[in-house]
Amino acid sequence: RVSKWLSRHLRHHSELVTPDPQGWVSLNTLLLVVPNWMTLEAIKLAVSGNDKQRFTIDDNRIRANQGHSIKVDLGLVAVEPPEFLYHGTFHAAVAAIEAEGLSKMKRHHVHMSTDTDTAVTVGRRSGTPVLFKVRAREMSRVGYHFFCSDNGVWLTERVPPDYLERMP
Repeated sequence: RVSKWLSRHLRHHSELVTPDPQGWVSLNTLLLVVPNWMTLEAIKLAVSGNDKQRFTIDDNRIRANQGHSIKVDLGLVAVEPPEFLYHGTFHAAVAAIEAEGLSKMKRHHVHMSTDTDTAVTVGRRSGTPVLFKVRAREMSRVGYHFFCSDNGVWLTERVPPDYLERMP
């Protein structure tokens, strides 16, 4: 419940808080607008206990590590990706992905993982997961940029269909 509230207000448009250009919000400011059931201890527990490490707390500030639909500059630096990355999705999206590739939609980047288990978990959110293998290093060699967020999620602007392989 805390994590969902934080995601909504730190990653997407919020009428309650305005992150700075790098996505940070002072914890003191946040505590002025959170619901009365949410405490600083609950926020810290949600941040430290989140298996996906969606948030970072540093210097009495908090921010989401990726997944923003609002404009932020996370200070990500392009890095060489592993040979393959994985993206989990749901069946209704497969035809469009196979025809057009992966697009960032309303987010800043396409999200990928280094392992199939994480991709399955992501794809399972909307039903039976479908996995795609991304030939990331090959993409990088022809000029696509990849970034790795603080919580290990790999990011890129888009993945053309020529670099995707649907996994069985």
